[in-house]
Amino acid sequence: MNIALIAHDRKKDDMVRFVTAYKFILEDHTLHATGTTGLKIMEATGLSIHRFQSGPLGGDQEIGALIANNKMDMVIFFRDPLTAQPHEPDVTALIRLCDVYAVPLATNMGTGEVLIRGLERGDFSWRNIVRGKTSTNIVSEP
Repeated sequence: MNIALIAHDRKKDDMVRFVTAYKFILEDHTLHATGTTGLKIMEATGLSIHRFQSGPLGGDQEIGALIANNKMDMVIFFRDPLTAQPHEPDVTALIRLCDVYAVPLATNMGTGEVLIRGLERGDFSWRNIVRGKTSTNIVSEP
């Protein structure tokens, strides 16, 4: 699965702790992140992460393009709802794209944990069908 990891400035430490806690699950997937968030995660965990620009410089839009092209399977975006963001229209567009393309989205740690545990169980195998791929985890009817 392709998973995007994004965190606003005041939530970056939370994201690092989250990824560190679930490294054993995330290391089996392809990880993407906005610039600074990705760097902090890589430094703390040693995980390989494809890094985009930082959010305000277009990273949210780069991830949004992957969503619109059906190449992103999950987004974990720890938002800071108490701080105005200079790129709020980009954030809103990213969340909208997740809704339009039925991409699972967590905007806080609680929902992130639910998605990660579902990922661990294989609950997101349906994304392979959406992308037109088959998987041994998908059971077909006779």
